[in-house]
Amino acid sequence: MGKIYRVNMKTKTVTTETVPEKYRILGGRALTSQIILDEVDPACHPLSAQNKLVFAPGLLSGTAAPSSGRLSVGGKSPLTGTIKEANAGGITSQKLANLGTKAIIIEDKPVEKSSFVLKIDSGGTQLLPADDLAGKGTYEVTAILRKRYGFKVGVITIGPAGEMLMCNAGIANNDSEGNSSRYAGRGGLGAVMGSKGLKAIVVDSPTTFDAPVKNVEGFKASAKKFTKILLDNPVCGQGLPKFGTNVLMNIINEAGALPTRNFAKGRFDKASEISGEKLAEVAEARGGKATHACHPGCVMRCSNVYPLPDGRVCAPIEYESAWALGAHCEIGDLDVVAELNYICNDVGLDTIEAGGALGVLMEAGVIPFGDGRAAIEALKEVGNGSVLGRILGNGAEFTAKAFGVERVGTVKGQHLPAYDPRGAKGIGVTYATSTMGADHTAGYSITANILKVGGVVDPLNSEGQVELSRNLQVATAALDSTGLCLFVAFAVLDNPEGLPTIVDMINAQYSLEMTTDDVFKLGQQILKVEREFNKKAGFTKVHDRLPNFFKREALEPHGQCFDVSDDELDSLFNF
Repeated sequence: MGKIYRVNMKTKTVTTETVPEKYRILGGRALTSQIILDEVDPACHPLSAQNKLVFAPGLLSGTAAPSSGRLSVGGKSPLTGTIKEANAGGITSQKLANLGTKAIIIEDKPVEKSSFVLKIDSGGTQLLPADDLAGKGTYEVTAILRKRYGFKVGVITIGPAGEMLMCNAGIANNDSEGNSSRYAGRGGLGAVMGSKGLKAIVVDSPTTFDAPVKNVEGFKASAKKFTKILLDNPVCGQGLPKFGTNVLMNIINEAGALPTRNFAKGRFDKASEISGEKLAEVAEARGGKATHACHPGCVMRCSNVYPLPDGRVCAPIEYESAWALGAHCEIGDLDVVAELNYICNDVGLDTIEAGGALGVLMEAGVIPFGDGRAAIEALKEVGNGSVLGRILGNGAEFTAKAFGVERVGTVKGQHLPAYDPRGAKGIGVTYATSTMGADHTAGYSITANILKVGGVVDPLNSEGQVELSRNLQVATAALDSTGLCLFVAFAVLDNPEGLPTIVDMINAQYSLEMTTDDVFKLGQQILKVEREFNKKAGFTKVHDRLPNFFKREALEPHGQCFDVSDDELDSLFNF
């Protein structure tokens, strides 16, 4: 059954609870969202003592299921005001599951400003003072804690942005090599962690794949089958292992859906210079890695290790990061993109929102589009805590308000990722209707819109986009609960045996009799839970809209506006 650790940051106490029956078959996003609805007042201020921060490994984390090491972090978002689940790779989810940890609930806040580390190992938990770590970047904190507690520990930490309670602060996890760059980035949950006075969590487990499994032989057979399904898929078994997620840069650019110069156009003439192919070439020439596993047992290996010219390492540069810090700002220098990414990782910022804020700063004329050096100097101000740094650190919409910029690509306060909704209209539906603000991972319609995975839906035609997004949002919510990486979806959508095999693994592990229909019902239930929280927080259908300029301004090169009607958007959750 596992256990739940409840950490009260006001009393400095940690209690251990048995898992309630209603939570028994929940994991990852399903569990974090349910706990937040059950225990957090939706009307509370996200940085108040009433908000809570929940960490939960996925249902399959800690087992030999391939690519199953994802960790969910939940709370009320300071950036959006909605419920939030941010999802991260790295090694901590597997380690938590191996220690029998169902969830960690961080609640209340210290009376006086102070920093703490929560240590979790086979002997239990300790809440330790950590004022010596205050103000340090995530790279340094992770290095210190690995040296202090052992180089195989998992470290969850925030940077200065989280300590300064900035709304774009993320939560870092380390990979096996100690890189603190696997982020639960979106939504500002790092600020929630900072408001609790929690600088880091150290997870020390001697095992990685020993989470309890009821039917061992059945699980082994299903895991082996699912591994083959992934490796046989062209995207999961070939494209991602060769060039990582940034293989998408040239593809999306060619499709005319690459947001460039703050959504002014859909193609970037220097896209190839910041692409996955270019990244692989430079990284390997410098002794890095074109692809890399962010956690043990990942067979897709879509991460990368990019050495900067001065020897520091940025691991990884994801497609969405390369877009946000590159094409969005008209920066076509991969080393500049890597430097900006490195700053985000160390200070503790979501790269998508940071790039969005820099694009707004350029739109305002504070720094020029394409000026990489000016962007680096501006982003460094976040760690300095200057006025400009605090503006940027609070996200794109805050930056737009500060500088009087109308054209800002946000929904519910969160910046759109790396796909223009006029060039791929299904993703526009997802951006508008997601329970957590604009988020491509909530319902990745790029599969059918551009990649022709799981069917084909014309990206420039409004017809069929709501149904596509609806089905993917339901499926993704369920997938986020398993601990499996989102990218397994490419294989699952293309192989009819994919989803049944996932169900077989869950049934074998927990001695259940779930069906594929149960998985879809789980996804629907998760979305209902999240929408119930948001409704109580004051959100209505009028918040499920894209910014008006997407409806007014035609996007080059296709001359398209976003034309999915409001009535169609409002029908998405009618299941």
